[in-house]
Amino acid sequence: MSLSRRLGRAAQQLGPSVSELAPQYAATFVQQALDRAVHGFGPLDGAALVAERERDAQGGDLEATVTRLIEDHVRLAGAQGFVTNLGGLATMAVAVPANIAGLAMLQCRLVAAIAHLRGYDLADPRTRNAVLTALLGEEKLHELVRRRQLPGTPMVLATAPVHDPHLDTLVANEVASELMTRVAGKRLASTVGRRVPVVGGLVGASTDGYATWKIGRYVDRELLPRRTP
Repeated sequence: MSLSRRLGRAAQQLGPSVSELAPQYAATFVQQALDRAVHGFGPLDGAALVAERERDAQGGDLEATVTRLIEDHVRLAGAQGFVTNLGGLATMAVAVPANIAGLAMLQCRLVAAIAHLRGYDLADPRTRNAVLTALLGEEKLHELVRRRQLPGTPMVLATAPVHDPHLDTLVANEVASELMTRVAGKRLASTVGRRVPVVGGLVGASTDGYATWKIGRYVDRELLPRRTP
């Protein structure tokens, strides 16, 4: 079975049903995606492992490692976007949740891998909230900070003096809402896929790949190396 199909199957196993994509389930769903990204799930190794392996492959060059991680995750996001966006509206009940789950898991793994390379502890809830916040994207995130709906950028959250438990659910709900809006909107925009199924797949691949690239480049700029004693 190809990697793209294995990713699609893994995403379907992780993704909730449409009825479960309600606000009360959103935080749990997103946090589960983050946990699987950090520890590994299905065909995907965990964030720290993939980061260390790529750093070894790049001879310890951290910038080259980050660049390669972004490129790899863009390809993976494109693959799952293609698989989960075939079939048009007829398959939305299964495909939309699977697409949300797959995209969340891959983007969490990319951000967590970069955070690990920069010296952040992936077990620290402050780091985990920073990882999730990055999935909102730079523009959306800055808008929420300006409106005081979030206290700051991923760097601010990751380096906060103490962990604020209230942020756990707040951040997870914002991320879930944003992902659902993006994926459902993209799916409806590609309804031509009902007649030409591959078109929906191509739209999904390009959209998910580009969104993942933007998040990776943002995190590369945003998360500065953490000083350790």
